[in-house]
Amino acid sequence: MDSIIVRCCFAALLALAVPAAAAVEQSCRFIQAKPEREACYKRQEDELAAKRKPVAPANDGLALDTLRQMRQDDDAVYRSINNICRGC
Repeated sequence: MDSIIVRCCFAALLALAVPAAAAVEQSCRFIQAKPEREACYKRQEDELAAKRKPVAPANDGLALDTLRQMRQDDDAVYRSINNICRGC
């Protein structure tokens, strides 16, 4: 009895883990007309390529300026730490 419950739970989790893209891919396989099927595969390839395309950073200059400012602040802190007498 317990093994049946475990199997059912495992099957349910497996069904949830299958991505929707796999379901779409399966639907293209069953299209009978070759041009329509090839168009379906082409759409899938385009969607996958769009998902894999890296997103270009929008504010490169702003991030660089922020990093420079942080570096300057760090340098000022390090200079002030070196001026502290540690063994007086």
